[in-house]
Amino acid sequence: MTTTHGKPADVSEKQARQVAEDARESQWRKPSFGKELFLGRFQLELIDPWPQAPERPDADEFLGRLRAYARDGLDGARIEREARIPDEVFHELTRLGAFGMKIDKEYGGLGLSNLHYCKALTLLGSVSASTAALLSAHQSIGVPQPLKLFGSAVQKQTFLPRLAAGEVSAFLLTEPDVGSDPARLGTTAEPVDGGFRLNGVKLWATNGTVATLLVVMARVPEKGITAFVVEGDSPGITIERRNAFLGLRGLENSVTRFHDVFVPAENVIGGLGKGLRIALTTLNTGRLSLPAMCVGAGKRALAIAREWSAERVQWGRPVGTHEAVAKKIAFIAATTYAMESMLDLCCLIADDARNDIRIEAALVKLFASEMAWQIADELIQIRGGRGYETAESLRARGERATEAEQILRDLRINRIFEGSTEIMHLLIAREAVDAHLSVAGDIIDPDADLARKARAGARAGKFYARWLPALAVGRGQNPTEYGRFGPLAAHLRYVERASRKLARSTFYAMSRWQGGLERKQGFLGRIVDIGAELFAMSATCVRAHAEREHRPAGLELADLFCRQARLRTEALFATLWDNTDALDVKAARRVLDGRYAFLEDGVVHPDTDAAWVAPWQPGAATVADVRRRIPEVP
Repeated sequence: MTTTHGKPADVSEKQARQVAEDARESQWRKPSFGKELFLGRFQLELIDPWPQAPERPDADEFLGRLRAYARDGLDGARIEREARIPDEVFHELTRLGAFGMKIDKEYGGLGLSNLHYCKALTLLGSVSASTAALLSAHQSIGVPQPLKLFGSAVQKQTFLPRLAAGEVSAFLLTEPDVGSDPARLGTTAEPVDGGFRLNGVKLWATNGTVATLLVVMARVPEKGITAFVVEGDSPGITIERRNAFLGLRGLENSVTRFHDVFVPAENVIGGLGKGLRIALTTLNTGRLSLPAMCVGAGKRALAIAREWSAERVQWGRPVGTHEAVAKKIAFIAATTYAMESMLDLCCLIADDARNDIRIEAALVKLFASEMAWQIADELIQIRGGRGYETAESLRARGERATEAEQILRDLRINRIFEGSTEIMHLLIAREAVDAHLSVAGDIIDPDADLARKARAGARAGKFYARWLPALAVGRGQNPTEYGRFGPLAAHLRYVERASRKLARSTFYAMSRWQGGLERKQGFLGRIVDIGAELFAMSATCVRAHAEREHRPAGLELADLFCRQARLRTEALFATLWDNTDALDVKAARRVLDGRYAFLEDGVVHPDTDAAWVAPWQPGAATVADVRRRIPEVP
């Protein structure tokens, strides 16, 4: 693996996979509901009874103040219109303590639990998704979380009080030619006297134009990818431009250049070569922030759909009473309930620290980002032409300024942020088959010698002799099992049966394709989507049962969601083996080869030869710096 100064590393596919494999957490030190679910073991006791959050009057008081500000002081329409979060919003969030929500109290933060933190993001995101994204990037993947998990005592004392007091942080991993393949990382950190000299260009640094403290991933020669805390105003850093996007128009996202930037040795986080592992571990809980904003969007969409569909009359009846629209409203309500159930459960089990949530957090990120997008799409359809019209345009002609099209635009990035849907499928699938690879991986490894294959065969024989028979019969076949869940018991029995079927399907696929399974991304994606539906059903049922006394309507929503989810799950099972995946791959190759280029005739294409990925050269910046610095709180 080689790196030319400041340019992407030249790596093979095998090397790229090995870098990702080396960075993942290989041990399972705590139980995992999601891991067991993919193995065909429905261990409901890991999430039932519904975990109880400790009382936090201080957190409740903060959420009350935040709600008042979001309602009366935060102007989401202005942020959308001006594509900029005003200075006074930063100031008020600082006064509220919002920049220190996840920072421990000993460093000046609020020390909120994951649950209260996500409630705060849901609340803010319902008014301004850009503002919620600012705080999420600052705390979930920016400097506070990596330091909380891996920072030294000195680092925490040095940087966390500044961040709790309102300084903004950013996370810089992506580069112009490096996205989800960090093995090709081109930014370098060369050892020099007292520290490192940083060179490279980073793309899409969320909060990059306003951040004064950065987490930067760079390659240290002979040591590997390393995480650094970097002062945002260090000599040699240039914010070359602010990016503009389809949605989240207020987001301060940058292209950032490093030219001979000195970083002290004491600013290395967690040790040399530990950068990717730090990033992945940080994301285990950091991914919960995106579903929080998806839940906020779902709640907002439900309110708009309910009020509009009850008032708007077509063909002599409110539109919400027509079956075609009613089905959409039902989907929005049931799915929002499920997303919130999954998120709250993940937060609670993350807070009690008893379970490993890497699979569950990834599943809720995947599920919520996909389902929230569908919710927003259905909302626009329900609203008709008014759904496609901007809130400003509606207001200008005297109608309620309803931001349906903005919700759709703001949500779209969540299917890409912090792991695209396609990457999430592969990441979760890797964890889902970990038990198989740990016992039988050498059997399908082309580099394993005969001795390793023989040892793996012996291990696999013992494992599958115990595991496979357990997949034939289970508690879900007992018609009285889970009876305490009343009307929801049938859905839990289905989850138990489907979990075993899912595990059998995975085993059949491994037997059929062996090492080639990693390339069957369509199959793996459906396996993961089935797991996500089963996890969503489980969380929804357990929550509804726990709340049945004071919120009986939740039982209705849980039942509705499970019925909808079962239909989706059965369709996914059917397409595991009956699909056009192989044909699609052939067709795509033919498209790439130009065989179907005739289909592109008859339209006007831009006359340009500009690069799809802009080339860049190491060295000093040649453009003006566009960083923005927020004045101190008056």
